[in-house]
Amino acid sequence: MQANRFLIAALPVAAIAVAAAPGAYAVEYLSVGAALKLMFPDATDFAPVSLALTIEQLRDLDARIRPSGGARVPRVIEVRRDGREIGRVYLDGVIGKTELIDYATAIDADGRVRQVEILTYRESHGYEVRNPRWRQQFVGKGVTTPPALGDGIANISGATLSCRHLTDGVRRLLMLHAADAAART
Repeated sequence: MQANRFLIAALPVAAIAVAAAPGAYAVEYLSVGAALKLMFPDATDFAPVSLALTIEQLRDLDARIRPSGGARVPRVIEVRRDGREIGRVYLDGVIGKTELIDYATAIDADGRVRQVEILTYRESHGYEVRNPRWRQQFVGKGVTTPPALGDGIANISGATLSCRHLTDGVRRLLMLHAADAAART
């Protein structure tokens, strides 16, 4: 009987502990389809395309940007309005601190960042990179004005690795976009 009273008294405390306990932190903020429509609301067509770069060119690009990385190939979606290309969306992923962050970067026909969206965030900390004001810092950046943490892109305390890796990722995509555009001409 005494043990039952203890269990009954402990249940509310246990329920609070379970509710407050850390669990899986993966949060899907946007599907790819929703991101495409958000980034290019005036588009009439979205089509996956292949990059014109060779694996060797991708490796060379990665060596210049991320010395420890191998050639990663993002998914690329060509965006058209009435048959004319108006931009591309690159679907990529970077490691935050220990987990993958899936993100999309829209690059307009002039080769400048139009928008960055976080698709899925899996870390327990650093989710502040989803803040629209932080992501807005990338808009207008291009290969000649690349994003750099501490130089146009502010760091967020507690999200330093996510900020750094997303910034590096967007810079990499801008360089990839420029190299691919040159290879297509």
